[in-house]
Amino acid sequence: MALRRSTEVTDYVSSDLLAELLAGSLADAETRRIDKPFAAVEADALAQAAALDALHALAPADRVKIIAEVKRASPSRGALAEISDPAALAVSYEFGGASAISVLTEGRKFLGSLDDLEQVKSAVALPVLRKDFIGNPYQVLEARAAGADLVLLIVAALDQATLTSLHTLVLELGMTPLVETHSADEVDRALDVGANLVGVNARNLSTFELDQNLFASLADRIPAGVIRVAESAVKTAADVAHYRAAGADVVLVGEALVTRDPILTLSEFLAV
Repeated sequence: MALRRSTEVTDYVSSDLLAELLAGSLADAETRRIDKPFAAVEADALAQAAALDALHALAPADRVKIIAEVKRASPSRGALAEISDPAALAVSYEFGGASAISVLTEGRKFLGSLDDLEQVKSAVALPVLRKDFIGNPYQVLEARAAGADLVLLIVAALDQATLTSLHTLVLELGMTPLVETHSADEVDRALDVGANLVGVNARNLSTFELDQNLFASLADRIPAGVIRVAESAVKTAADVAHYRAAGADVVLVGEALVTRDPILTLSEFLAV
């Protein structure tokens, strides 16, 4: 069941985990908005230096590229790593050859924050993704104010009008939308809004079950010129090779990097 967005947080019906995660993120954003009104966060966003060109950083190459994720926990796996110093972890990712850094900023289930993103952004020269459950313009402005170069937009969480408006806002602020999909219909919806960076997440965000073959089944729907990102179900170099063989330009990796030596693991993954 696709969640349809309402203008009021209280109108969300938590029929699945994705709905609960989105509703929680929106509620937390509303709490932050009390302390920092829309106009203030907009001013901070517009005062930021220009965002880095993530499409250039993630452009198809002879070898796969990696978005390395700062991820403390997840609803499916619980606590993964303490990560007391997200900036230091991000620096190790950069040293290990990652092309971009993803930072979980959702606090309830993933134990992240915008402060994590700000710390990471100040420490690396790579594009930084705000990975969260984004449903309104305030959250997009928060991302830019914190220094994000990319913003995750999850098709399953948004009706088409909202997806279109948020995608446009991300671009207007100079950032790159990573538009995440889980089905053929969602890929088509992503392409309809003009997405140039399309992710296919092997994890069903309603049930959190994994299907590593989902990317291969959808990759041909993503045309040449659009960067294809495989997300989730990556534990080994063989998993990266599986996605690369199916046409992935980029693979997003979280758990495998925070639970192992990140530099060694990146070297293994980038060698496929």
